[in-house]
Amino acid sequence: FHNPYDGKIEAIYVFPLPDDAAVRDFVMQIGERQIRGIIRKREEARAIYEQAKAEGYRASLLEQARPNVFEQAIANLEPGASIEVRLRYAHTLAYASGSYEFVFPMVVGPRYNPPGWLQGIDAVPAHANQHATQPTSVGYLPPTVRPGHEVALAVDVDAGMALGELTSPSHPIEVARNGQNRATVRLAAGGTVPNRDFVLRYQVAPTTSTASMFACTTDAGGYLTMLVQPPEARQQLPTLPVELVFLLDCSGSMSGAPLQQAKAAVEMALQTLWPADSVQVVRFSDHASALSSRPLPATPENLARVRAHLHALHSEGGTQMLSGIREALAAPVDPERQRCIFFLTDGYIGNEVEIFAAVRQRLGDNRIFALGVGSAVNRYLLEGVARLGRGGVGYLLHDEAPGQAVAQLFERIRHPALRDLAIDWGGADVSEVFPARLPDLLAGRPLVVTARFRGEAPTQVRLSG
Repeated sequence: FHNPYDGKIEAIYVFPLPDDAAVRDFVMQIGERQIRGIIRKREEARAIYEQAKAEGYRASLLEQARPNVFEQAIANLEPGASIEVRLRYAHTLAYASGSYEFVFPMVVGPRYNPPGWLQGIDAVPAHANQHATQPTSVGYLPPTVRPGHEVALAVDVDAGMALGELTSPSHPIEVARNGQNRATVRLAAGGTVPNRDFVLRYQVAPTTSTASMFACTTDAGGYLTMLVQPPEARQQLPTLPVELVFLLDCSGSMSGAPLQQAKAAVEMALQTLWPADSVQVVRFSDHASALSSRPLPATPENLARVRAHLHALHSEGGTQMLSGIREALAAPVDPERQRCIFFLTDGYIGNEVEIFAAVRQRLGDNRIFALGVGSAVNRYLLEGVARLGRGGVGYLLHDEAPGQAVAQLFERIRHPALRDLAIDWGGADVSEVFPARLPDLLAGRPLVVTARFRGEAPTQVRLSG
């Protein structure tokens, strides 16, 4: 942070982090002096900061606005002075089909806040003195204006095993190999404008079906993590007839490329349907509506009807996602088919907690598979919905062809390795199991379960489905 003005200022920076990030270190450096942050309850931390600011001291406050959005404030930054703030965080990389994915978010996407919602994020014009109506606000430049700053980024990868191809579907990169297991990745020229999330994918040797558990006993009790890695191959797995519900975001933020990509993904998914399947389309913006009163058998005539309806959809209005979720989950489940909701959105809303609550209350025997569409989607929402929906999640970047993302999701929808999972901990005293509602075990995607235990760690664990 640098102050180019003649008087003291308060600098405020709103920025994203991965939604599962755990911030573990926070240091403010003023010249040669380092000041390490301490954790306090939000109200207490804010009071300490405001008092220091009022008394003219330099102070720093880091607050989590929501799981994937943070706000950094620096008080009494003196004229011509600079202050550096360093954060450390830990999180778990996503894994699917032999590849790990590291995401460094660079954009807090503009959010739609339903009428009366006062826990969201405001989108305001940059440098404008506009009154904020939400507790957190972000200033945005017009699409034609280049930001006055750029970003530098370097990623040191240590895969712990033979490292395959490294690619970024989001940015041009330069890769320097440092042995068999390690590499350093940097942004190449032309990729330094922070207007989209950085995504890095790296391949490792394919794994066979395995299960393992790690346990740790501390003074506060015992903790465990269980990893179940299903086989990559799907050929030997049985196939299920499905009732496929496309839940499509047609709000204003999906205008242009995002909606066209979502339509292309739906079109590709339609090609995977069999005569024993059925299909429904639910679109939402200011309100939600379904193509038909009940799912349609996947006959050629009905699929042509779905394509015509899809072609006519356009983006407009707000993002009343809650009405879309309710509409998609409202119909009784067909006992002959597994209902899978294919949810396509950029996730630009401020009321995620309402969406999560609706999924918990109404899910029943449905499965939700989410596909995030756009250059900086709300991964917190999409991964939360997929986790609660006992399904999976994929991402389709701004200019990425939908083939691989859609194919991977539908291979998993069609061929679950195990459904309706249950864990027998062999008599051990295990509690606080997460996720509380176990997802299906899907080919190519590991299941990770964490929990606490009292006394001895479990030694005989049975996973059934």
